[in-house]
Amino acid sequence: MDALEGGRGPQYEQACTRLHELLVRIAMDEMFRRGPRYRIGGPELNDLAYQAAADALMRITKKIQQFRGDARFTTWAFRFVVLEVSSALGRHFRRVSSTQLDFDELAQVPDRSGIDPAGHWQARELVEATRDAVETALTARQRRVFTAVVNGVPLETLASELKTNRNTLYKTMFDARRKLRARLMAGGHLSAAG
Repeated sequence: MDALEGGRGPQYEQACTRLHELLVRIAMDEMFRRGPRYRIGGPELNDLAYQAAADALMRITKKIQQFRGDARFTTWAFRFVVLEVSSALGRHFRRVSSTQLDFDELAQVPDRSGIDPAGHWQARELVEATRDAVETALTARQRRVFTAVVNGVPLETLASELKTNRNTLYKTMFDARRKLRARLMAGGHLSAAG
C-alpha cells in the first residue's frame, strides 16, 4: 500500500500491476456470480470485469490518502471493485434493454398457459384494465419506476438512472401498487381478498 502513495516510479507501477491483478480476480468472481441474472456471459462478461477492475484501480489510486487502516487494504479495495461491477452492469443493462412494458406480450400469457376461453377473456380484460390504470392512475415517476421494475430493470440500475436510492424506489413501487390495486378493485377486476 505504501508504494501506491508515491504516485509514480517503478514501485508504484509494480504495486498498481499487483493490485490490478487482484481487482480483476475479484471483478471476475463478482461478474460470474451476478452475470447470469443480467444474461451476460462469455467475452462480454470478461470485458465488463476488466473494465470494472480498471475503473476501481483508478478510484483507489485517487483515494489512497483516505485509507485509514480500519480494515485490511484488500477489504477496502474490494468495496471499490464491487461498486464498479455494479456500475458496469448498470451501464450495460441500460444500453441493451428498453423499459417499455409490452402489454401485448403480457396479454398472450393466457394462450400459453392453457386457460379456458372465459379465463382468457377475463385475463385479457385484466391486462387492459391494468394498462389503463398504469396510464391514468399513476404519476409519471410512478409509471416510469413501475414499468422499469416490471421489465426487470435492476433496482441499483434504476436508482442510479433516477439519481435516488433503493428505499425511495421501494416506496414509489408500494404507492404505485396500492393505486393500481385500488383502481382494479373499483373496476371489479380484483376482489378485496384477491
